[in-house]
Amino acid sequence: MAPALEDTTQGHSPKQGSLENPEVLENVPGHVIPILEREFDDFDTEAGKFLRGELQTDEFTKFRLRQGVYGQRQADVQMVRVKLPMGGVTPDQFDAFAEAIERYAPLRKGHITTRQNIQVHHIPLDTMAVMIRELSESGLSSREGCGNTVRNVTGDPRAGTLEGELFDVTPYAGAYVRYFVRHPTTQLMPRKIKTAFSATDADNAITQIHDIAFTPRLREDGTRGVEIRVGGGTSIMPRLAPVLYDFVEVDNGDYLKISEAVFRIFDRTDFLRVNRARARVKVLVDKIGIDAFREMVDEEIQGDWVEQRDFSIDRILFEHDEQTNAPAKPLQHGSPNGDQRDFDRFFASNVKPQRQRGFSTVEVKIDRGDVTPEHLRGLGQIMRDFTGGYARTTVQQNLVLRWVRDETVYDVWKALKVIGLGDSGVNEITDTVSCPGTDSCKLGITSSMGLNQAVRERLLSMQLEDELTRKIHIKMSGCPNGCSQHHIANIGFYGASIKVGEHTIPAYIPHIAGSFENGDVRFGTRLKSRLPAKRVPDAVERWVRFYEEERQPGEEFNAFASRVGADQFEAKVKDLSMPLEFSLENMGYFIDWTKNAPFHVERGEGECAV
Repeated sequence: MAPALEDTTQGHSPKQGSLENPEVLENVPGHVIPILEREFDDFDTEAGKFLRGELQTDEFTKFRLRQGVYGQRQADVQMVRVKLPMGGVTPDQFDAFAEAIERYAPLRKGHITTRQNIQVHHIPLDTMAVMIRELSESGLSSREGCGNTVRNVTGDPRAGTLEGELFDVTPYAGAYVRYFVRHPTTQLMPRKIKTAFSATDADNAITQIHDIAFTPRLREDGTRGVEIRVGGGTSIMPRLAPVLYDFVEVDNGDYLKISEAVFRIFDRTDFLRVNRARARVKVLVDKIGIDAFREMVDEEIQGDWVEQRDFSIDRILFEHDEQTNAPAKPLQHGSPNGDQRDFDRFFASNVKPQRQRGFSTVEVKIDRGDVTPEHLRGLGQIMRDFTGGYARTTVQQNLVLRWVRDETVYDVWKALKVIGLGDSGVNEITDTVSCPGTDSCKLGITSSMGLNQAVRERLLSMQLEDELTRKIHIKMSGCPNGCSQHHIANIGFYGASIKVGEHTIPAYIPHIAGSFENGDVRFGTRLKSRLPAKRVPDAVERWVRFYEEERQPGEEFNAFASRVGADQFEAKVKDLSMPLEFSLENMGYFIDWTKNAPFHVERGEGECAV
């Protein structure tokens, strides 16, 4: 059986779902998760006990993880993971982040993750207690950002604005967040649950790599529902999530009932707790098959517990009419003057029309997901001036500004350029994605952030203008766990090492021809190559030039890779994979990107399943 749960809800009533104080809910973006003041009091108390040596490390670790505070590889500092459900964030919240980062973060930056969170690193524990309380004043919550919980719920950042949407899934995603946050079933599961809500079958939320995921469906009579998938994931056992149910109603709360049934089954599956590396929903689904798992869910929803729950969503539905607050037509606006070519490039890659006539979304390219206080304050002001206050982070570590008047797109671009965020090329070859790697993560093997910078600089130096080449996606992770989602990149890497006598070289294992766009989700082919980290930019350049020189007319990268085969890609970098001797001449290969000391594997104990 699962371990006994501590009382995390203080008077939680089953009929009340998971909310302690429903009356405090605010249906404004960025305020999906109710803020409970007592949790900050509890954090102050427990952190104080731990610092005084009155609380054991394991006990405190479980506590702080549920508050979204994660240990780093560096001693005596932590990272806070602030949850932004569906990526939603307000201008005031950006200001709050900026203030907190300036006060408390030594690196003066935050980091947008591939799960649409914002993380802040290197915070001492006694300072963290103050910081998370101050962030909460703007409605920001880190509750269950870490630990064996329902993690941040991700989604399409353009949900509600897309052509072809059956309905806006945002309100139902918000209800899901509110139902399961602080829910007693989801506090100490075998491992974490990653959730996604897609807006359309284009699946910009990449539902197939999630533990549980939802895509809108509509019956002929107008009944709203979702397709539910379970059992997806990447890491060392990549699996695409199969369909659990083709149609489950949402307005009657059935999708919440099915979800809780899934979590109850997961929570009490004892064998999953034996090996935490394999303690995921995908392992159970893979072991017994989706049909058997569906039978378990069908049986579970016949249990007595269902009568003890309130699945009605009226009180928790996240209802907010953004269009009502969208900007009015401007009295005046700017237009290109000598910068038409640069603006046209930005417009072509970063701007998409909304289905609401006269409005567009503008995606902001944020290198490596890193945002400074200046970026945050500038973005907040741009949101106030041009979007009605609406924006959402993306799974590609960028930011989508919503409800931008078509007439003011140029003005937005000019304002972005002022704060250093006016680059074109979002979701293109130079928009490389990476996890924090050894910059902060205990599980990191290599400096994936450093490699990201090096690869991006190489690509920029290549001055790539070919339209098909620019469509290539590159992602890199600092270890096999795949927080950058390297498995589904056209060119992906994960951190490894090469042993040379008593010395070690930082290295990467490449993957080729993964996909995540337009509903086509595929895992790339792992190459039989192990590249020293310092040679990865050379490998990327060779593969890109190989593609440009030998592709057929109109042939996209994955089709080319499939046609020529993995062995051709391996052959192109065979010499780069050759062994190196430790010598003064080769010393640089034994030092990782952005580091200044010889490399050695220093992998700590991860806290994902503590």
